Amino acid sequence: MTLDHRQAAHATLSWQTSVNADRELDVRGLVCPLPILRTRQSLAGMTTGQILKVMTTDPASSIDFLVFCEQTGNMLLSVSEDHNEFVFFMRKR
Repeated sequence: MTLDHRQAAHATLSWQTSVNADRELDVRGLVCPLPILRTRQSLAGMTTGQILKVMTTDPASSIDFLVFCEQTGNMLLSVSEDHNEFVFFMRKR
């Protein structure tokens, strides 16, 4: 059985690991497509293997970041949600 993007995004919200970030990006208060665009810019200035922490309040971000990582080859390491704030950790490809 495979999950569609909405199911997969919801499922990923249940896992979380302790990850140290090389860089943090605060895009809270911004809505699609700005969180992804700012993430793309931030990753462009990083080297392969570095970890980016992104904090957002956009409810669509759980799907957006899952798809973004699938399309770009960056690895989504961790996703958490607390009081309508989302935190994503991703490793640059």
